[in-house]
Amino acid sequence: MRPADRAEGASSALAELFREHHMELVGLAVLMVGDLATAEDVVQDAFEGLHRGWQGLHQPSSGLAYVRSSVLNGCRSVHRRAAVARRHAPRLAELAIQPDELPTAAERGELAQALRLLPRRQREVLVLRYYLDLDAAEIAATLQITQGAVRTTVARGLAALARQLGED
Repeated sequence: MRPADRAEGASSALAELFREHHMELVGLAVLMVGDLATAEDVVQDAFEGLHRGWQGLHQPSSGLAYVRSSVLNGCRSVHRRAAVARRHAPRLAELAIQPDELPTAAERGELAQALRLLPRRQREVLVLRYYLDLDAAEIAATLQITQGAVRTTVARGLAALARQLGED
């Protein structure tokens, strides 16, 4: 196969992956970061990274797992940057209301608020399981953990959510 044909096939496969999964990945990112614009940026960055690294994939079928992992990593980076900004905010001119203190759509619901209080790994596993409806094997591949760790984390995360929401 000529390099030009390979590149065209890669672009076609990447475009198809984008069409099929873009909205679900944006939804995943919104749940993780609580802001649509930031979520769209995270997903766009993940697809750009996949495009740059497409030739390095051992199996083109692992593109979805790669981009999901990239989205979750991007969400972690957003949270780290926000934590650094909060640490340094006292040195900046104070506003009456900081933009990151405004409630977002994802924070308004009781369940979404309880979900945001969970530890990062529990939140990631529960969102992948119940929002994207992934099975334990897909979650394990996305987060690079064992299926047993996925099952344990789901159980602990659901128990923590139930406690926070005051349910049995």
